[in-house]
Amino acid sequence: MVTLLAFLVVWAALVVPNKPWLFTPGAFVRLPLEGIVVVMLAAVLPTRARRLVAWVLGPVLGLLVLVKVLDLGFFMAFDRPFNPVDDWSYASIGTETLRDTFGRRDADLAVAGVVLIGIAVLILPTLAVFRLTGAAASHRRLSLRTVTALAATWVLCWAFGAELVSGANVASLGTAELAVDEVRAVQSDLEDRARFSARIHDDRYQDTPGSRLLTGLRGKDVLLVFVESYGRLALEDPSVSPGVNAVLAAGTRQLATAGFSARSGWLTSSVFGGGSWLAHATLQSGVWVDSPGRYDELVGSDRVTLTKAFGRAGWRTVADVPSDTRDWPEGTSFYRYAKIYDRRNLGYRGPKYAFASMPDQYVLLALQRLELAKPQRRPVFAEVDLVSSHAPWTRIPPLVDWSLVGDGSIFHRLPVDTTGRSDLAQGYGRSIEYSLRALFSFVARYGDKNLVLVVLGDHQPSRVVTGSRPGHDVPISVIARDPAVLRRIDGWGWINGIRPDEQAPVWPMSAFRNRFLAAFG
Repeated sequence: MVTLLAFLVVWAALVVPNKPWLFTPGAFVRLPLEGIVVVMLAAVLPTRARRLVAWVLGPVLGLLVLVKVLDLGFFMAFDRPFNPVDDWSYASIGTETLRDTFGRRDADLAVAGVVLIGIAVLILPTLAVFRLTGAAASHRRLSLRTVTALAATWVLCWAFGAELVSGANVASLGTAELAVDEVRAVQSDLEDRARFSARIHDDRYQDTPGSRLLTGLRGKDVLLVFVESYGRLALEDPSVSPGVNAVLAAGTRQLATAGFSARSGWLTSSVFGGGSWLAHATLQSGVWVDSPGRYDELVGSDRVTLTKAFGRAGWRTVADVPSDTRDWPEGTSFYRYAKIYDRRNLGYRGPKYAFASMPDQYVLLALQRLELAKPQRRPVFAEVDLVSSHAPWTRIPPLVDWSLVGDGSIFHRLPVDTTGRSDLAQGYGRSIEYSLRALFSFVARYGDKNLVLVVLGDHQPSRVVTGSRPGHDVPISVIARDPAVLRRIDGWGWINGIRPDEQAPVWPMSAFRNRFLAAFG
C-alpha cells in the first residue's frame, strides 16, 4: 500500500499541469517519460548509484512540484505564472493583506498552513521517489518488464501524436518542459530589465515646462479615481452585469441631471486579480509595470507621472489612499504628492469592511472636506482609491445620506451586506455597484463646473470570480461638466456615456499618460 501511494505521488507530481484550465482528469492519465526513466535507472543501477539518483531526483521533483503549485496559485490570482526573480516579495505583501482583511490571528494561521503545505510539497515527492526506486530495485525483473512495456507505449504515442480528449499528448514531457520554461523565463526577465530601463528614461515630457502642460484643464479640479477590481467582467458577465449595468444607467441619468457628460473606453491593465499599485504606476507613468521588480526600478527613476505633471503645472497634488496604514515613501519621492491622506489622518471612526478600512462614501467626503471645500485654494489633482470593492467582498457598507456620514461612527449601527459570504460572484457585483453609486452620488451632490474625473478600474477580479480566462480589460471614463473638456478628447473615439460598449477602443493602460497629456497640453 505504501509503495502504491508512493507511485501515485510520483505520477501525480510528474503529470499535474501548472495551469488551472488544464487541470482535468485526462491530465492524470498521461505517460510521463521522466517516471519511466527513474524506474529504469532504479532497476539497473547498483545500490549506491540508485540512492544517489534518488537523492538528486527526489528534491528536484519536489522543487518542480512547488513551482507548479506556485504557478497554479499565480494563474488563479493574477492570470500569469510565478516569476522566480520578482515574485517572492508577494509573500510579505500577501501576509500584510491577509492581516488587514481577516486580522492578525487568522492571517498567521493561514500563513502557517501555507508554509506547512510548502514543506510537504518539497518533502513528500522526495520520500516517494526513495520508496519507488527501492521497490523497483527489489523487484528488478518485474520492473524491467513493466518499464519496457511503458517505454514502448510512450514511443508509439509520441510517434503517432496520440492525444487525450482534452488535447493533451499521452506521451508526456511536461516536467522537463516546465524546467526549461522556468529557465527561459528567468533569462528573459533578466534581458527585459535592460529594455525596460531604456523605456523609463525615454520620456518625451521629461523637460516640458509647466506652462505648456495641461493647459486645457487650467482652473479644474481633476480626480483620478481607481475603482478596485472594476473589470470588463462587471459589465459583460451575466452573473454580475445586470446589477452593475443598472447602476451605470441610473448613474448616467443622475450625472446628466447634474449637468455632467462622459466619454468611455477600455484599457488593458498590466495586472490581473491584484497588484493594484502596479496598474496605478502603469497609468501614471506611461510604461508597462507588471511586476514588483519593474515597479522598484520605476520609482527609483525621475520619469514624469501624471501627478508630477499636474504639480509642475501648478496644481496641488493629493493622494487619498484610505487603506494605507503606514508611510508611503514613493508617494513623495517619486509621485511627488504634496499631501497623502491614509487610514491614519482621514478622521474615520467607523468599522472596517473586510479589506477596506472605511467605506468609499467616507473616502470621497473626506476629500471634499479636507481639500475641495477649502476657499481660495489652488486647483487640486487627487488620486482617489476606492477599495470597498476589494476582495473578499464579504462586507459591503450601505450608502447613506451625505449629511449623516459624520466621522463614520454611524456605520457601527447600520446593517452590512454579507452576500459575498455565500455567493462570491454576487458579493463582487454588489461591491462594484456600491462603489459606483457612491461615486455618482458624490459627483451629483458636490460636483461643480470645474470638476473633472478620470474613473477607471485597476484590474479584473481574480479567477475565483472570473473562472475562465476573461482578459485584462477595464473600463475608463472621463466625466466633466464643461463641454470644452470632452471636446479635447473627441479624437479618441470613445463612447458617449459611462459604459463603454464592444465597439469602444481598447488601449494598453501604458498608452493613457501620453494621450492624456497630449490632449490637454
